[in-house]
Amino acid sequence: MKNFSESEFKCSCGCGAGFKEMNSDFIAQLDLAREYAGVPFKINSSIRCKKHNKDVGGKDTSSHLYGLAVDLDCSNDEARYQIITGCMQAGIKRFGISKSFIHIDDDSTKNRKRVWVY
Repeated sequence: MKNFSESEFKCSCGCGAGFKEMNSDFIAQLDLAREYAGVPFKINSSIRCKKHNKDVGGKDTSSHLYGLAVDLDCSNDEARYQIITGCMQAGIKRFGISKSFIHIDDDSTKNRKRVWVY
């Protein structure tokens, strides 16, 4: 992993879940996406334990529970474009777009909804 440290993939509640629970193929895609994007990726949320996911209002089927999703800090249009473009070049296919973050996941068990706005 070239562009991230393992410490960036911790459950925000402090339960101990972290990098080892992340999907290794997704991590490789994310690392490649960062290369393509050419801008830093600041992870707001990655792996979530069930309790933390529930506490933040996550769905019972959230891809965060399986290490297949991250939320990246992003609040300007140029960085948003670069992040999404880099992710698409790396093969990531699902995006949730908010004013302050981008949800990125590569969960093949989810429906074909590829882009949504919060």
